[in-house]
Amino acid sequence: MVRSGEKISARTKIIDAAVKVIRTKGYCATSVDDLCAEAGVTKGAFFHYFKSKDELGVAVADYWSVITGGFFASAPYHAPADPLDRVLAYIDFRQSMLQGRVPEFTCLAGTMVQETYDAHHGIRDACARAIAGHAETLEADIAAAMAAAGIQGDWTAQSLALHTQAVLQGAFILAKATNDVAVAVASVRHLRRYVELLFHVPQTAETAP
Repeated sequence: MVRSGEKISARTKIIDAAVKVIRTKGYCATSVDDLCAEAGVTKGAFFHYFKSKDELGVAVADYWSVITGGFFASAPYHAPADPLDRVLAYIDFRQSMLQGRVPEFTCLAGTMVQETYDAHHGIRDACARAIAGHAETLEADIAAAMAAAGIQGDWTAQSLALHTQAVLQGAFILAKATNDVAVAVASVRHLRRYVELLFHVPQTAETAP
């Protein structure tokens, strides 16, 4: 008989393996055999916890939300007193994360949703929760920055927060397409310039397009 602690450990191993393998190979190319080999568990253990790979996909997307939520909540970009400085510091922080191999900095939710959005709606919805949920964490700072600058327009804090994620996900796709982090870095730098222009931050030689 397997103890409850061992069950949780095995389930976590499978999910952690899925994060690693799916970010590297993609969702569709990842097999249950791949996941079991990476996790060091049997197929019987896999199907004890998950009825199918799709059920695992939902669990992995939700797990991704939790672990990245904690990571970003403690990140240093929250430190500046000025809300616009916090927004710009967030963008700088995301740029600083663009290091190493492509699977090491790209987004699990973005990777999975590109492959599953029409075929596996449960995974699509879980990925949407992950991406939109992270965007929501930026809205308060953006709204405060808009209020401080007296900015009103046909855009909202929510729409700009989502736009930051659109740029980041697009940057990840370009990095995958070119196998080069430099194109992703350039995209994030353009995002910073765009936000500065929205908030009428004077452009310097380093920030001007």
